[in-house]
Amino acid sequence: MASGGPGPPLGERLGPRSCSGERLGPRSCSGDRLAPRSCSGDRDRDRDRDRDRDRERAGPRSAPAPGRPLTLEREVGVWDTVLLEPLTEQAFIANLHQRYKHDQIYTYISQVLVSVNPYKKLPLYSSDVIRAYRSCSRFELPPHVYAVAEEAYRAVREHNSDQCVVISGESGAGKTEASKLIMQYVAAVSGRAKEVNAIKGQLLQSNPVLEAFGNAKTHRNDNSSRFGKYMDLEFDFKGDPIGGLITNYLLEKSRVTAQQPCERNFHIFYQLLTGADIQLLKSLKLQRNVENYDILKQGRPLQYETLDDKRDFQVTRRAMDILGLTPDEQQAILRVIASVLKLGNVTFSPVNNIDGSEGCVVDNEYDLQDACELLHTDTASLQASLTSHTLDGRLDAVTVELSAAEACSARDVLARALYSRLFAWIVMRINETIKPKKHAKRKVLGVLDIYGFEVFERNGFEQFCINFCNEKLQQIFIQLVLREEQEEYVREGIEWTPVDYFNNAVICDLIEKTNQGILSMLDDECLKPGHGSDEGFLSRLNAACSNHPHFSVISDNSSPAHCFRLKHYAGDVTYDVTDFVKKNVDALSRDLSLVMYRCDLPLMKALFPEGNPKRVTLRRGTSASAQFKISLGALMKSLAAKQAHYVRCVKPNDTKVANEFDSELVRHQVRYLNLLETARVKRVGFAFRQSYESFLARYKMLSLHTWPSWCGLAAEGVTYLLRDLPISMAEYAFGRTKLFIRSPETVYELEEYRRDRLEELATLIQKTWRGWRQHRLFEAMRKSQIIIASNWRTWKAKEELRAMKQRRRTEWAARLVQRAYRGWKRRRFLLRLAHHLPSESPLCREWPRAPPPCQHASALLYKLYHKWRCHKYRMRFDQTSRNRMREKVTSSIIFKGRKASYPKSIGHPFLGDYVRLRQNSQWKKMSAQSNDQYVVFADIINKIARSSGKFVPVLFVLSTSSMLILDQRTMQIKYRIPAPEIYRISLSPFLDDIAVFHVRAHSPTRETTVEEPNLPGCLMGGGDSGSKHRKGDLVFQTGHVIEIVTKLFLVIQNATGKPPDINIDTEFEANFGQSDVVFSFKASGHPDMPPGQIRIIRRANKMEVIL
Repeated sequence: MASGGPGPPLGERLGPRSCSGERLGPRSCSGDRLAPRSCSGDRDRDRDRDRDRDRERAGPRSAPAPGRPLTLEREVGVWDTVLLEPLTEQAFIANLHQRYKHDQIYTYISQVLVSVNPYKKLPLYSSDVIRAYRSCSRFELPPHVYAVAEEAYRAVREHNSDQCVVISGESGAGKTEASKLIMQYVAAVSGRAKEVNAIKGQLLQSNPVLEAFGNAKTHRNDNSSRFGKYMDLEFDFKGDPIGGLITNYLLEKSRVTAQQPCERNFHIFYQLLTGADIQLLKSLKLQRNVENYDILKQGRPLQYETLDDKRDFQVTRRAMDILGLTPDEQQAILRVIASVLKLGNVTFSPVNNIDGSEGCVVDNEYDLQDACELLHTDTASLQASLTSHTLDGRLDAVTVELSAAEACSARDVLARALYSRLFAWIVMRINETIKPKKHAKRKVLGVLDIYGFEVFERNGFEQFCINFCNEKLQQIFIQLVLREEQEEYVREGIEWTPVDYFNNAVICDLIEKTNQGILSMLDDECLKPGHGSDEGFLSRLNAACSNHPHFSVISDNSSPAHCFRLKHYAGDVTYDVTDFVKKNVDALSRDLSLVMYRCDLPLMKALFPEGNPKRVTLRRGTSASAQFKISLGALMKSLAAKQAHYVRCVKPNDTKVANEFDSELVRHQVRYLNLLETARVKRVGFAFRQSYESFLARYKMLSLHTWPSWCGLAAEGVTYLLRDLPISMAEYAFGRTKLFIRSPETVYELEEYRRDRLEELATLIQKTWRGWRQHRLFEAMRKSQIIIASNWRTWKAKEELRAMKQRRRTEWAARLVQRAYRGWKRRRFLLRLAHHLPSESPLCREWPRAPPPCQHASALLYKLYHKWRCHKYRMRFDQTSRNRMREKVTSSIIFKGRKASYPKSIGHPFLGDYVRLRQNSQWKKMSAQSNDQYVVFADIINKIARSSGKFVPVLFVLSTSSMLILDQRTMQIKYRIPAPEIYRISLSPFLDDIAVFHVRAHSPTRETTVEEPNLPGCLMGGGDSGSKHRKGDLVFQTGHVIEIVTKLFLVIQNATGKPPDINIDTEFEANFGQSDVVFSFKASGHPDMPPGQIRIIRRANKMEVIL
């Protein structure tokens, strides 16, 4: 059993050493021992070789900045506070300060990373640094957020387990930037496929959009997250991201209508006014001056060096494009934003009604009218809903006019509802884009970026919910890191000295306990008629919680009235209960919901579904605190189900300046984040634990005793396994059901041993299988060779004997008849030729074979005879037959020896009109108008769609002056292309029937009249007069491709006086409108594909035709 002390130093945790002081390697499973490495040099060289191989795959490494290579030797102070001596609060803070002065902002507490916000840019996040941390263990390089990301990503990829990274700290401590760096690292080290890069781009571009709509400038942070965000990155079995899911928590919607001094509203308002062009602002009825809008000038914001609203607006628009938001959706979003600005300017004046009640009227109706035009709704309806309220009674409805103050409140509720619901819709829309497209088994890496603990001069309902969320995060950290870890040591029988810490569970119970917590009392107060009051809520708190040690009532003059104080884990916070009840209910009146739903802007129906008249309900909606409590509980369950990695962000000062370290502020954060207690637990505890069965299943190949299978008790097998490895006994301890390993370095060594052994086993399997396969192949070839050689030798001997006998007989006969034969052959040839001339058909190739002395005379005679019979054959033709012969000769000139399908077309006459179009009365009438009476060719052929490669049947007609494409049912002309406009015809040399007709760029589809609508076609596309654009060339497939090309060739030649270009090649270009597409013909030779059948595949700017 391991003792409860701090354990050996890191240098002694690497395992036992040999007598020479060098570490011993593990045993090998291929012999009696696992390839013992008696010196550390051999094992280090092997490890370096494997690591270099992994790094070569990741790319070359270089230092992040000149003069500072990534080595632990150059670290200032203690890079892991577990090694700090003495481990006191003062030494802990001094170590952070020393490292902060040298821009070393990251420090480890074992597996927990402490990050100090530098408030300046540091050269720590380049692509070279990412490559350096890729495939490296956490303790090989200096502390970095990339190391945390690499460990979480590797656990997802190699261990197939769900992971999450929890980032916590005060507002302004750098949580949002840390979450973006983690996503940046995962995107950089994952796959490079085109589809994967597209998914990674969408995941990364979700940050600018959510920051624009959900972040704002506060006292403590120029880019403060005013909502909570938890993103699940989902990966496939290869470790490539396949999608994600974003969950948002409690947007601070009160900021829309009210901000504290020197703070700003949400970024998107300033980005829109600063970065939009004049045309966009005019369409949104906006002006560039921020001072013109009441909801923006409350905090009197100035320009900040860290914010560039004009540039950020362009980034936001580009991110929305990448996320797939259509231009209409983006325009609708900006319309809602502009309408919120306009609603903020609407003011009301009180008036006295005839019955003595108080009413109100709108002062500046033009702003209200602009808002209504932006939302496409009726101004009178919205004005009535803002200045009056309808009470639904049992028998009839009563309309009650609102006072000026009540109308202002209704206006603010509407503005907040518009913005908060728009933000929720944007998150939903992003989730639709980034959700995984494939339904397969996947693992998740969650990244939690949630608002930090906040203490302002006036703390309201939003700060109460934010601080409650931080209390829950602190509770789960205490539960997983401090409490459960210590309880597990005791439960497993490990000798342990308890480490004291503050448990904030009592504060969480005070806030969320059912029927007795603050949230429950707030909901009860809201259920009273008229939604209760803030004073009633405060009195309930005083009565129920006055004796609680973490609750106190403000009785002095140090704070304003209507306040109570909570002692949070991060310090005391005084809350002003003003508007607590109102913000918890924040109910939008039924009248306003109906008006918003009836807006003609499509987005509004999605934002206000309760306004649908068909969805009338009297059910009271869930309060804001109850919704937040439910979502927060679901978040805590999700985090508890994953392996958590922690990043604790620390703010060095309250002034947001670089190189300033406020020790007292840091001391306060160190205390309430329990960093010192975490260091003490990690120092005397164990970094890794696993059940005996799981440990044995993962590492059993490292020992002869446990490989390939272990039949005894799992704990006994683990004992044998560890005994065979060079690991010190002080490095591990045996519990009742689990094995505990003290240092992370030992775990990384085990993983390296396992990786090496798996490579050896894979090599052994490959070697054995390849040897077996080659041996079988050799035996089969040897038997075949013996049979073949025996039969071949027998056949060769018989052939030699037969040839020898035949040679002897022929030599005797040849010498006898040779002389007489030559003379007789000459006379015989001439006499036979005179009396037996060949057929007079020009197709006849027969000709008597001439003896060698008569070869030249025979050739001359053949030419003369062939010319005579051709002349005689032509004299028998009429004009129609001569035209067909001319077409056959032309096709021979064009295709002979160039097109594989040409020989099949020789025996088939070119009929031309295969559908009897010349007898069609509709065609006669139509052709008389277009001057296309003389039909050269007509048939139903297939037009190939350019986008999908599908066949579309059309009626193809070729006249003496143009080429026409008609609808085969309606006989309507789709395209009419004059013959001179076709300058090239492209085909492949294979058996396919595809032809591409290249048309000049300026060619119209056909002559159209003024009354006739624009016809769709491949050359010119729709639009107004003068705005036609080129569509591209035509692609057809027909069984008469030889006849069509030949006839078109002759028609173009007759029309222009010169023949068109006939391009026959396996690859050529075709113009499809605004882009050129490469046609590629490939003969696959696949046995399952029938001859002549084709398959067309469109890939980007390339179209493949596979035969």
